[in-house]
Amino acid sequence: MKYVVNIILFEEFETLDVFGPVEIFGCLPDIFKLNFISLNGKTVSSTQNVKVETNKYEKKNDENTITFIPGGMGTREKINDKNLINFIQNIAVESEYIMSVCTGSALLAKTGLLDGKKATTNKRAFDWVAAQGKDVLWVRKSRWVNDGNIFTSSGVSAGIDMTLGFISELLGKEKAKEISNKIEYKWNEDKEWDPFAELYGLA
Repeated sequence: MKYVVNIILFEEFETLDVFGPVEIFGCLPDIFKLNFISLNGKTVSSTQNVKVETNKYEKKNDENTITFIPGGMGTREKINDKNLINFIQNIAVESEYIMSVCTGSALLAKTGLLDGKKATTNKRAFDWVAAQGKDVLWVRKSRWVNDGNIFTSSGVSAGIDMTLGFISELLGKEKAKEISNKIEYKWNEDKEWDPFAELYGLA
């Protein structure tokens, strides 16, 4: 099966939240097509001032899609952007899988799609994110969590671990290992353990 990965960008997204997972998806071009989208389909800049040309979202009924939501400093403002939250919700409900990295889970929580589901987020920003979704079953220690078709990860580099975990679920652990070796990345395979949980008093 082939998937279009709709990567939702906004001003001041975190660069590695996006491009760590993009590196992994990009290793499987026959399965994953990357589509950078935003509300207005214009150029969007990350916190590190990396500029990305985005497309306007176009729904195609014959596509299998994955919605991908990064975090970053921009989430602090964007959680109050009803247009963006509705944009995320409308795209995500039509997707086969939903993924968020870092504080991207705050935006996802605002849509209500995480209510009653387990999720995690950046450990340094954990309390702030958790306040955005009172009915979410927030997991304090995990590196990443998947509940049904929804995958959420801890901060920044954890998105790489989560995406490899997603590949492992979808295509098998050997494929995930093959990719981690190809990109010379030591995969943190244990999703239940995040060393930063203890650092920030969550363990």
